[in-house]
Amino acid sequence: MKQITTFQGTPDDVSEAVAARIARCRFLCEGDHRYVVLMEESVLRYRTADPDAMKGRLCHLLAVMPLASVSLGITPFTAQRTVWPLEAFYLHDDVQAVVETLTAQIKVTQPREPADCAKVFAGLAEMAVYGDTARALVRVAIDALE
Repeated sequence: MKQITTFQGTPDDVSEAVAARIARCRFLCEGDHRYVVLMEESVLRYRTADPDAMKGRLCHLLAVMPLASVSLGITPFTAQRTVWPLEAFYLHDDVQAVVETLTAQIKVTQPREPADCAKVFAGLAEMAVYGDTARALVRVAIDALE
């Protein structure tokens, strides 16, 4: 987050942003929320922080993966591609998609567009691995830090 703040030349509110993210973590255990997350294996390997911080992030993934509210799929490097994400997007109950670009967040509510995102998400979900296989990929990424 610090690197993004520096790159964009925005006010340094990283401490407040981190505190807000930590506070939002409670939603993983409260209520009937369901979070289905897909990520590329490469995301586990990008060095966006020092090794200790990276290890902390990856260990956090291992800690939340068993939660009933969380489904984490990881697309391995070796997956045969049938679809691929062009940008990060978040799908909210098939009625709204939020697309992130380098400089903006776009909220999409036209019915066809969230439906297209859902179709892409379904294709990505089929390529992903889950459970013990996904945890093994996270552990390999942790081991690569040492």
